[in-house]
Amino acid sequence: MVKPDGTPCKEGERGELVLTSLTKEALPLLPYCTGDVTYIKGSDCACGRTSIRTAKILGRVDDMLVIRGINVFPSQIEHILMSIPEVGTHFQIVVQRIKHLDELTVRCELEQEYFTGDVEDLQRVIQKVERALRDTLNVRTKVELVERGTIERTEGKSKKVLDLRGAL
Repeated sequence: MVKPDGTPCKEGERGELVLTSLTKEALPLLPYCTGDVTYIKGSDCACGRTSIRTAKILGRVDDMLVIRGINVFPSQIEHILMSIPEVGTHFQIVVQRIKHLDELTVRCELEQEYFTGDVEDLQRVIQKVERALRDTLNVRTKVELVERGTIERTEGKSKKVLDLRGAL
């Protein structure tokens, strides 16, 4: 395990899982960064094993989501939304597992100057955003327009991505 700055982690400290072979001389293996976050468990095991063990994978170093086998980055979604003037800069990505399939929903705020109160105009904006997301991500995405100011104002994956797949 390594920290983001590349220094090794201590036992029990979270870090990125990096695979390498330090003992091979004829076939050196370059460090392979998996992108998975985990930590080293204590070396004592009830079965008597003495090798180093890792805990289950806790998450990813990057923000990548896997939706129906396709890698989706929240930064891609943000880039697409920023190119559409009707939607605001604040959005939230919700991932759910419905009937054994991952579903992606993007909640975004409508810019005030584009709000006419007409349902057809709102539907047109939703279709425009859904089409732009589908064309770029190759994943069917549901878009929800929410009231201005309802999406929490934070940066990073913790609040922009709401992954409800493990909550079932």
